[in-house]
Amino acid sequence: MTATPTTPEERLAAAGLELPPAPAPVAVYVPAVVSGHYVHTSGQLPMVDGALPVTGKVGAEVGAEQAKELARRCALNALAAVASVAGDLSAVKRVVKVVGFVASTPDFTGQPGVVNGASELLGTAFGDAGIHARSAVGVAVLPLDAPVEVEITVELHTPMGV
Repeated sequence: MTATPTTPEERLAAAGLELPPAPAPVAVYVPAVVSGHYVHTSGQLPMVDGALPVTGKVGAEVGAEQAKELARRCALNALAAVASVAGDLSAVKRVVKVVGFVASTPDFTGQPGVVNGASELLGTAFGDAGIHARSAVGVAVLPLDAPVEVEITVELHTPMGV
């Protein structure tokens, strides 16, 4: 009999996912900052092993389903950034806010569906504690010509640095 996954890392593993190392910044910033009970991540691109798997605009070079998978990767990278400052994901009480940016063609209006990739991943990791407020924004271009970027804010069980 297999034990039910209890930690966010175990839930991710049960879904076939592994938390990557926190992505290195591509400019002058840090991946995440702790302020009391909250961790705010920088916008995370869908980097895999230090590189973007695809570039371009959603609605042109990148399809909506592929972009949804890229948003999922962005959220995984954001969780890695959270873990890098919080120790592990069990320190997270709840996901508070998600902001997703989708570099898309002017006629593409499916940004919410793309950012669902991030929201669904957070639900997988945290269950009801992964339910959050969210914005899904279409933009002209993102850093490195990434199709998607996601930032998150999480609340911790215990404040850090206090």
